[in-house]
Amino acid sequence: MSAVESPALRSPAAASAYRVRAVARRHWLVLRRSPHRIFDVLVWPVVDTLLYGSIGLFAAKAAGGGAAAVADTAPDLGTGPTFAVFLLSGTVLWHLVHQTQISLATGFLEETWSRNVIGLLATPLRGWEYLAGVGLFALVRTALSTLAVAALAFGAYAFDVTSLGLGLIPVAALLLLCGWAVALAVVGLVLRYGSGAEALVWGGLSVVMPLSGVFYPVSTLPGALQPVAEALPTTHVFAAGRALAGGGPTPWHELAVATLGTVTLLVLALFFLGRMVASFRRRGLITRYS
Repeated sequence: MSAVESPALRSPAAASAYRVRAVARRHWLVLRRSPHRIFDVLVWPVVDTLLYGSIGLFAAKAAGGGAAAVADTAPDLGTGPTFAVFLLSGTVLWHLVHQTQISLATGFLEETWSRNVIGLLATPLRGWEYLAGVGLFALVRTALSTLAVAALAFGAYAFDVTSLGLGLIPVAALLLLCGWAVALAVVGLVLRYGSGAEALVWGGLSVVMPLSGVFYPVSTLPGALQPVAEALPTTHVFAAGRALAGGGPTPWHELAVATLGTVTLLVLALFFLGRMVASFRRRGLITRYS
């Protein structure tokens, strides 16, 4: 049966879904056939979990019983909201936004590395279909990474991320959207400025990390940086996550502020990407990748 006669292509909606799945499968095959790419998906998240989990456990024991407690190496987070709990919950939530941003941005970079950008422009694939396909792949990759972090946190430190309750659902959703928004902005910069902007894929979100209060409240930041931190939607998302980790009720005010900021950030990122794509076409910057 030819491509034109394929059941998947009998309607515009089915054709779009088919192209979205094709883009997602293309990136999944790249990941599956390149074992070294698993490093970003599993190795770094596991290293972060071991690092922050052990630091938190050490600090909790040192505060609780001095040298005698530190000498006892049995993992035990206790029943209360200890420092280790905040570190581990922050680590799990951070990898949600981090892996989403990395997966979406490097998905586009894969096209530039393989000189496939001009091939994409020559196909009937529309921009939103490509973004949806890469976003679908990013969800799978993020799920693998987050599951690895959550499993290690539970197995090594007896921290169950589901203990955060149903409030974890809006927190996770907002972090995914924040990751996509940052990735879209980075892709726009790469389109406009070329490979010189690729460093932002790995470093851009890291600048936001200390300002977002991933492991601590914004009040611990220097006074001059606190207004900047409060303006970031990620700050309010992680504040909500800490409140849940501390055993408190769902902080709806923080989530409302975070939702407003996240939607604004996403709209601005889409607008910026659209302008950069238009500039990319108008200036003929495709020659960089041909």
